[in-house]
Amino acid sequence: MKNYILMIIAAIVIVFSLVIGSHNGDLSGADGKAEEMITEVAPDYEPYFNSIFEPSGETESLLFALQASIGAFVIGYILGRKKNDKGSNIVFEKQQS
Repeated sequence: MKNYILMIIAAIVIVFSLVIGSHNGDLSGADGKAEEMITEVAPDYEPYFNSIFEPSGETESLLFALQASIGAFVIGYILGRKKNDKGSNIVFEKQQS
């Protein structure tokens, strides 16, 4: 029962975020918005350094997805190790039914 409630809450959060995010249609990232704001506030601003590597949109998406998957793997591995440690009292204890 508890899992169903969590799944319903997760579905509501996902749908709500899609509605909010697509409401104005501007789904650009924070980097682009920050760059626009800097040029608006200080048009003569010169960055301290330039990027060495400018990936294309597809490569940038691939690198972002790769970074997210590596992070998820590391977190899952650490939680799995904690769960399987002998004498571990982490939140993963089985509930008595």
